[in-house]
Amino acid sequence: MSLPELIPVRYTEEDAGYVSVRPVVKQVFRLHELADLVVSIAGKDPARVQQIFRSGTAVYHGYRYWWDGIPAEASEIAALLVPFPDDDPSRPFEPSKATAALLEIGGGTQCHVVEILREEALEKRFLGRLSPWQVLLRSAASHTARYERYSHARRADLFRVSLPYDHAQQLLAALLEAAPRRLRHRWSTLRPPAAVTFICPRS
Repeated sequence: MSLPELIPVRYTEEDAGYVSVRPVVKQVFRLHELADLVVSIAGKDPARVQQIFRSGTAVYHGYRYWWDGIPAEASEIAALLVPFPDDDPSRPFEPSKATAALLEIGGGTQCHVVEILREEALEKRFLGRLSPWQVLLRSAASHTARYERYSHARRADLFRVSLPYDHAQQLLAALLEAAPRRLRHRWSTLRPPAAVTFICPRS
């Protein structure tokens, strides 16, 4: 069977653990639009994409989407995924292209991630020499930024810098020293990050 080009989809805001009383929105998605949503969740994993298409439900960015399940064949899913970008470990890390950095704090089940946007981290404190963003890029320059993967959710390549604990302490201290008051207050409870991942959108 061929995949439908138009898919009626319903969606509503997802309430964690509660029955939602928010309105349900109905919209017709083109096949590539639904594929884009599913790939943003599952990546280019044919088995997972096929399962989500068949289940007819997905949660993305705080919304639950559902549609009549589509029993797509493996060959159809493979063809559908061809236009989506692949990982490209040959890509070099270009700091000027980074738009955000993810601080990975803790490990195992206690690990959490703090996102720092370039646009807000470029602000310097009064009479400051460096901005927090410049501090982050200096850290990347002094360590090897390793290619991690392509994120379909972010439409970006990810480059990860692992940090020894003493370097992580120094980085956090330098970030707090460079941060203007509002950012310093927000980051005051942070612990030294085990790694920093830079997000570089692909053109």
